[in-house]
Amino acid sequence: MQKLSFVLAVPVIVSMCFVGCGAKETRFVTIGTGGVTGLYYPTGGAISRMLNKRFKQFGIKATVESTSGSVFNINAVIQGDMEFGIAQSDRQYQAYHGLAEWSESGPQADLRAVFSIHAEPITLVVSEQCGIRDIGDMRGKRINLGNPGSGQLQNSRDVLAAARLSENDISAEYVKAVEAPGLLQDERLDGFFYTVGHPNGNIKEATSGRIKVRIVPIRGEKIDKMVEDYPYYAKALIPHSFYPRALNSEDIETIGVKATFVTSRDVDEALVYALAKVVFENLEDFKSLHPAYKYLTRQNMLQGLTAPVHRGAMRYYREVGLDENIEHELIVD
Repeated sequence: MQKLSFVLAVPVIVSMCFVGCGAKETRFVTIGTGGVTGLYYPTGGAISRMLNKRFKQFGIKATVESTSGSVFNINAVIQGDMEFGIAQSDRQYQAYHGLAEWSESGPQADLRAVFSIHAEPITLVVSEQCGIRDIGDMRGKRINLGNPGSGQLQNSRDVLAAARLSENDISAEYVKAVEAPGLLQDERLDGFFYTVGHPNGNIKEATSGRIKVRIVPIRGEKIDKMVEDYPYYAKALIPHSFYPRALNSEDIETIGVKATFVTSRDVDEALVYALAKVVFENLEDFKSLHPAYKYLTRQNMLQGLTAPVHRGAMRYYREVGLDENIEHELIVD
Protein backbone atom coordinates (compact mmCIF):
# COMPACT_ATOMS: atom_id res chain seq x y z
CA MET A 1 0.00 0.00 0.00
CA GLN A 2 2.80 2.42 0.82
CA LYS A 3 4.39 1.76 -2.56
CA LEU A 4 1.09 2.52 -4.32
CA SER A 5 0.64 5.75 -2.35
CA PHE A 6 4.14 6.85 -3.32
CA VAL A 7 3.40 6.28 -6.99
CA LEU A 8 0.23 8.33 -6.73
CA ALA A 9 2.09 11.10 -4.95
CA VAL A 10 4.80 11.42 -7.60
CA PRO A 11 2.75 13.76 -9.84
CA VAL A 12 2.69 16.29 -6.99
CA ILE A 13 6.46 16.51 -7.10
CA VAL A 14 7.07 16.42 -10.83
CA SER A 15 4.02 18.08 -12.35
CA MET A 16 4.29 21.73 -13.18
CA CYS A 17 1.86 21.70 -16.09
CA PHE A 18 -0.12 24.74 -17.13
CA VAL A 19 -3.67 24.98 -18.41
CA GLY A 20 -5.61 27.52 -20.40
CA CYS A 21 -4.61 31.00 -21.43
CA GLY A 22 -4.02 32.02 -17.83
CA ALA A 23 -1.12 29.54 -17.48
CA LYS A 24 -2.45 28.42 -14.10
CA GLU A 25 -0.36 25.76 -12.38
CA THR A 26 -2.18 22.45 -11.87
CA ARG A 27 -1.64 20.94 -8.45
CA PHE A 28 -2.30 17.22 -7.97
CA VAL A 29 -3.23 16.10 -4.45
CA THR A 30 -4.09 12.76 -2.89
CA ILE A 31 -6.43 12.27 0.07
CA GLY A 32 -5.88 9.17 2.22
CA THR A 33 -9.13 7.64 3.47
CA GLY A 34 -9.95 4.11 4.69
CA GLY A 35 -11.74 0.97 3.53
CA VAL A 36 -14.24 1.43 0.72
CA THR A 37 -17.18 0.32 2.90
CA GLY A 38 -16.47 2.79 5.72
CA LEU A 39 -17.23 6.49 5.93
CA TYR A 40 -13.70 7.80 5.37
CA TYR A 41 -13.69 6.77 1.71
CA PRO A 42 -16.91 8.58 0.67
CA THR A 43 -15.90 11.56 2.84
CA GLY A 44 -12.61 11.86 0.97
CA GLY A 45 -14.45 11.32 -2.30
CA ALA A 46 -16.92 14.11 -1.56
CA ILE A 47 -14.14 16.59 -0.73
CA SER A 48 -12.21 15.50 -3.82
CA ARG A 49 -15.22 16.13 -6.06
CA MET A 50 -15.82 19.54 -4.45
CA LEU A 51 -12.24 20.56 -5.26
CA ASN A 52 -12.30 19.15 -8.78
CA LYS A 53 -15.58 20.90 -9.54
CA ARG A 54 -13.79 24.20 -8.86
CA PHE A 55 -10.65 23.42 -10.84
CA LYS A 56 -10.86 26.64 -12.85
CA GLN A 57 -10.84 28.64 -9.62
CA PHE A 58 -8.06 26.86 -7.71
CA GLY A 59 -6.24 24.67 -10.27
CA ILE A 60 -6.42 21.59 -8.03
CA LYS A 61 -6.92 18.01 -9.21
CA ALA A 62 -7.70 15.70 -6.26
CA THR A 63 -7.85 11.92 -6.02
CA VAL A 64 -8.62 9.61 -3.11
CA GLU A 65 -6.70 6.58 -1.92
CA SER A 66 -8.27 3.71 0.01
CA THR A 67 -5.89 2.89 2.87
CA SER A 68 -5.79 0.91 6.10
CA GLY A 69 -6.86 3.96 8.10
CA SER A 70 -5.74 6.63 10.53
CA VAL A 71 -2.21 5.51 11.37
CA PHE A 72 -1.31 4.89 7.74
CA ASN A 73 -2.76 8.25 6.67
CA ILE A 74 -0.89 10.21 9.32
CA ASN A 75 2.41 8.53 8.47
CA ALA A 76 1.86 9.05 4.73
CA VAL A 77 1.09 12.73 5.23
CA ILE A 78 4.15 13.25 7.43
CA GLN A 79 6.39 11.43 4.93
CA GLY A 80 5.05 13.52 2.05
CA ASP A 81 3.46 10.56 0.23
CA MET A 82 0.03 12.20 0.42
CA GLU A 83 -1.06 15.77 0.97
CA PHE A 84 -4.14 15.07 3.10
CA GLY A 85 -5.61 12.25 5.14
CA ILE A 86 -8.53 11.44 7.40
CA ALA A 87 -7.68 10.28 10.91
CA GLN A 88 -9.35 9.84 14.26
CA SER A 89 -8.80 12.70 16.70
CA ASP A 90 -7.15 10.37 19.21
CA ARG A 91 -4.64 9.20 16.61
CA GLN A 92 -3.95 12.83 15.71
CA TYR A 93 -3.23 13.52 19.39
CA GLN A 94 -1.02 10.47 19.83
CA ALA A 95 1.02 11.18 16.71
CA TYR A 96 1.61 14.84 17.57
CA HIS A 97 2.65 13.94 21.13
CA GLY A 98 4.70 10.84 20.23
CA LEU A 99 2.46 8.25 21.90
CA ALA A 100 1.21 4.74 20.97
CA GLU A 101 2.61 3.78 17.51
CA TRP A 102 4.79 6.89 17.58
CA SER A 103 6.38 6.27 20.97
CA GLU A 104 9.68 5.19 19.38
CA SER A 105 9.83 7.73 16.56
CA GLY A 106 8.75 10.55 18.87
CA PRO A 107 6.39 13.52 18.44
CA GLN A 108 5.31 14.17 14.87
CA ALA A 109 5.77 17.93 15.14
CA ASP A 110 4.96 18.56 11.47
CA LEU A 111 1.44 17.14 11.73
CA ARG A 112 -1.27 19.76 11.19
CA ALA A 113 -5.06 19.73 11.51
CA VAL A 114 -7.41 21.28 8.96
CA PHE A 115 -10.86 20.61 10.45
CA SER A 116 -12.90 17.88 12.12
CA ILE A 117 -15.81 16.06 10.57
CA HIS A 118 -18.32 13.58 12.01
CA ALA A 119 -18.42 11.90 15.40
CA GLU A 120 -17.15 8.30 15.52
CA PRO A 121 -18.63 6.26 18.36
CA ILE A 122 -16.79 3.14 19.52
CA THR A 123 -19.22 0.37 18.60
CA LEU A 124 -19.19 -3.17 20.02
CA VAL A 125 -21.34 -5.60 18.02
CA VAL A 126 -21.85 -9.10 19.44
CA SER A 127 -23.87 -12.22 18.68
CA GLU A 128 -26.85 -12.84 20.93
CA GLN A 129 -25.72 -16.37 21.69
CA CYS A 130 -22.31 -15.36 23.10
CA GLY A 131 -23.89 -13.80 26.18
CA ILE A 132 -22.03 -10.47 26.17
CA ARG A 133 -24.22 -7.75 27.65
CA ASP A 134 -21.53 -5.53 29.18
CA ILE A 135 -17.89 -4.83 28.37
CA GLY A 136 -16.89 -6.89 31.40
CA ASP A 137 -18.39 -10.00 29.77
CA MET A 138 -15.74 -10.25 27.03
CA ARG A 139 -13.33 -12.50 28.94
CA GLY A 140 -12.63 -15.65 26.94
CA LYS A 141 -14.65 -14.46 23.93
CA ARG A 142 -13.51 -14.19 20.31
CA ILE A 143 -13.38 -10.44 19.68
CA ASN A 144 -12.02 -8.55 16.68
CA LEU A 145 -10.11 -5.47 17.85
CA GLY A 146 -9.27 -4.04 14.42
CA ASN A 147 -6.49 -4.32 11.88
CA PRO A 148 -3.01 -2.87 12.44
CA GLY A 149 -2.88 0.65 11.02
CA SER A 150 -6.48 1.41 11.95
CA GLY A 151 -7.55 3.90 14.57
CA GLN A 152 -10.04 1.53 16.13
CA LEU A 153 -7.37 -0.91 17.31
CA GLN A 154 -6.18 1.46 20.04
CA ASN A 155 -9.79 2.35 20.92
CA SER A 156 -10.53 -1.34 21.44
CA ARG A 157 -7.48 -1.71 23.64
CA ASP A 158 -8.50 1.33 25.68
CA VAL A 159 -11.97 -0.14 26.30
CA LEU A 160 -10.44 -3.47 27.26
CA ALA A 161 -8.14 -1.72 29.72
CA ALA A 162 -11.09 0.19 31.20
CA ALA A 163 -12.85 -3.15 31.69
CA ARG A 164 -9.71 -4.45 33.47
CA LEU A 165 -9.04 -6.89 30.64
CA SER A 166 -6.01 -7.47 28.42
CA GLU A 167 -5.71 -9.00 24.97
CA ASN A 168 -4.60 -12.19 26.68
CA ASP A 169 -7.94 -12.36 28.51
CA ILE A 170 -9.84 -12.67 25.24
CA SER A 171 -9.33 -14.51 21.97
CA ALA A 172 -8.28 -11.44 20.01
CA GLU A 173 -8.51 -11.10 16.23
CA TYR A 174 -7.03 -8.28 14.14
CA VAL A 175 -8.89 -8.30 10.83
CA LYS A 176 -10.30 -5.37 8.86
CA ALA A 177 -13.73 -4.08 9.77
CA VAL A 178 -15.15 -5.16 6.41
CA GLU A 179 -14.36 -8.80 7.23
CA ALA A 180 -15.81 -8.87 10.74
CA PRO A 181 -19.59 -9.06 9.98
CA GLY A 182 -19.11 -12.16 7.83
CA LEU A 183 -16.92 -13.81 10.47
CA LEU A 184 -19.55 -13.09 13.12
CA GLN A 185 -22.33 -14.52 10.96
CA ASP A 186 -20.15 -17.60 10.25
CA GLU A 187 -19.81 -18.01 14.06
CA ARG A 188 -16.04 -17.51 13.88
CA LEU A 189 -16.30 -14.36 16.02
CA ASP A 190 -18.37 -13.57 19.08
CA GLY A 191 -18.12 -9.85 18.48
CA PHE A 192 -16.17 -6.99 16.97
CA PHE A 193 -15.26 -3.39 17.72
CA TYR A 194 -15.69 -0.71 15.09
CA THR A 195 -14.99 3.02 15.57
CA VAL A 196 -17.11 4.59 12.86
CA GLY A 197 -19.72 7.17 11.94
CA HIS A 198 -23.33 5.98 11.84
CA PRO A 199 -25.30 4.60 10.12
CA ASN A 200 -22.70 2.20 8.73
CA GLY A 201 -23.03 -0.46 6.04
CA ASN A 202 -20.82 -3.04 7.75
CA ILE A 203 -22.87 -2.90 10.93
CA LYS A 204 -26.11 -3.10 8.94
CA GLU A 205 -24.69 -6.22 7.32
CA ALA A 206 -23.86 -7.71 10.72
CA THR A 207 -27.42 -7.13 12.00
CA SER A 208 -29.11 -8.59 8.92
CA GLY A 209 -27.94 -12.20 8.94
CA ARG A 210 -28.97 -15.51 10.45
CA ILE A 211 -27.15 -14.86 13.73
CA LYS A 212 -29.02 -12.31 15.85
CA VAL A 213 -26.83 -9.51 17.19
CA ARG A 214 -26.92 -6.60 19.59
CA ILE A 215 -24.82 -3.50 20.09
CA VAL A 216 -23.33 -3.46 23.57
CA PRO A 217 -23.36 -0.19 25.58
CA ILE A 218 -19.93 1.10 26.57
CA ARG A 219 -20.65 2.94 29.81
CA GLY A 220 -20.21 2.91 33.59
CA GLU A 221 -17.81 4.33 36.14
CA LYS A 222 -14.73 2.80 34.52
CA ILE A 223 -15.66 4.35 31.19
CA ASP A 224 -16.34 7.70 32.88
CA LYS A 225 -12.80 7.55 34.27
CA MET A 226 -11.47 6.75 30.80
CA VAL A 227 -13.17 9.86 29.40
CA GLU A 228 -11.57 11.92 32.18
CA ASP A 229 -8.13 10.50 31.47
CA TYR A 230 -8.08 10.95 27.69
CA PRO A 231 -8.91 14.41 26.27
CA TYR A 232 -9.98 13.07 22.88
CA TYR A 233 -12.81 10.82 24.14
CA ALA A 234 -16.37 12.04 24.72
CA LYS A 235 -19.70 10.38 25.43
CA ALA A 236 -21.79 9.49 22.40
CA LEU A 237 -25.12 7.92 21.51
CA ILE A 238 -25.96 5.52 18.67
CA PRO A 239 -29.65 5.71 17.64
CA HIS A 240 -31.10 2.19 17.68
CA SER A 241 -33.32 3.28 14.78
CA PHE A 242 -30.25 3.14 12.53
CA TYR A 243 -30.14 -0.66 13.01
CA PRO A 244 -33.75 -1.89 13.29
CA ARG A 245 -32.76 -5.56 12.95
CA ALA A 246 -30.41 -5.45 15.95
CA LEU A 247 -31.87 -6.66 19.25
CA ASN A 248 -31.49 -3.27 20.93
CA SER A 249 -34.72 -1.55 21.94
CA GLU A 250 -33.21 1.81 22.91
CA ASP A 251 -30.38 4.12 21.89
CA ILE A 252 -26.95 2.76 22.77
CA GLU A 253 -24.71 4.71 25.13
CA THR A 254 -21.03 4.69 24.27
CA ILE A 255 -18.02 6.97 23.86
CA GLY A 256 -16.21 8.11 20.77
CA VAL A 257 -13.78 10.34 18.95
CA LYS A 258 -14.08 12.56 15.88
CA ALA A 259 -12.90 12.05 12.33
CA THR A 260 -10.42 14.79 11.45
CA PHE A 261 -8.80 16.04 8.26
CA VAL A 262 -5.01 16.29 8.57
CA THR A 263 -2.06 17.48 6.58
CA SER A 264 1.62 18.38 7.04
CA ARG A 265 3.15 21.72 7.93
CA ASP A 266 5.10 21.44 4.66
CA VAL A 267 1.99 21.43 2.44
CA ASP A 268 1.58 24.73 0.61
CA GLU A 269 -0.48 27.36 2.42
CA ALA A 270 -2.54 28.26 -0.66
CA LEU A 271 -3.49 24.63 -1.16
CA VAL A 272 -4.81 24.16 2.38
CA TYR A 273 -6.55 27.54 2.25
CA ALA A 274 -8.40 26.51 -0.91
CA LEU A 275 -9.52 23.20 0.57
CA ALA A 276 -10.84 24.78 3.78
CA LYS A 277 -12.63 27.48 1.80
CA VAL A 278 -14.29 25.00 -0.57
CA VAL A 279 -15.56 22.74 2.23
CA PHE A 280 -16.80 25.49 4.55
CA GLU A 281 -18.44 27.55 1.83
CA ASN A 282 -20.28 24.51 0.46
CA LEU A 283 -21.09 22.87 3.78
CA GLU A 284 -24.82 22.38 3.13
CA ASP A 285 -24.04 20.41 -0.03
CA PHE A 286 -21.53 18.33 1.90
CA LYS A 287 -23.99 17.64 4.74
CA SER A 288 -26.56 16.27 2.31
CA LEU A 289 -24.29 13.39 1.32
CA HIS A 290 -24.61 11.22 4.45
CA PRO A 291 -26.72 11.11 7.66
CA ALA A 292 -23.52 11.17 9.74
CA TYR A 293 -22.91 14.75 8.57
CA LYS A 294 -26.36 15.97 9.62
CA TYR A 295 -25.24 17.88 12.71
CA LEU A 296 -22.11 19.47 11.27
CA THR A 297 -21.69 23.21 11.70
CA ARG A 298 -18.81 25.49 10.83
CA GLN A 299 -18.24 25.93 14.56
CA ASN A 300 -18.21 22.27 15.64
CA MET A 301 -15.94 21.36 12.73
CA LEU A 302 -13.24 23.30 14.59
CA GLN A 303 -13.75 21.28 17.79
CA GLY A 304 -12.03 18.00 18.61
CA LEU A 305 -8.76 19.05 16.97
CA THR A 306 -5.69 17.75 18.79
CA ALA A 307 -2.82 19.02 16.62
CA PRO A 308 -2.02 22.61 15.57
CA VAL A 309 -4.13 24.05 12.75
CA HIS A 310 -2.32 24.53 9.43
CA ARG A 311 -1.51 28.14 8.64
CA GLY A 312 -3.42 27.96 5.34
CA ALA A 313 -6.60 26.87 7.07
CA MET A 314 -6.06 29.50 9.77
CA ARG A 315 -5.88 32.19 7.11
CA TYR A 316 -9.34 31.25 5.91
CA TYR A 317 -10.80 30.91 9.42
CA ARG A 318 -9.50 34.39 10.34
CA GLU A 319 -11.01 35.87 7.19
CA VAL A 320 -14.50 34.63 8.09
CA GLY A 321 -14.26 35.11 11.86
CA LEU A 322 -14.15 31.42 12.80
CA ASP A 323 -10.75 31.55 14.49
CA GLU A 324 -12.42 32.27 17.86
CA ASN A 325 -13.70 28.67 17.80
CA ILE A 326 -10.18 27.24 17.82
CA GLU A 327 -8.33 26.53 21.04
CA HIS A 328 -5.51 29.05 21.47
CA GLU A 329 -2.78 26.44 21.94
CA LEU A 330 -3.56 24.99 18.49
CA ILE A 331 -2.60 28.24 16.73
CA VAL A 332 1.18 27.99 16.30
CA ASP A 333 2.19 29.02 12.75
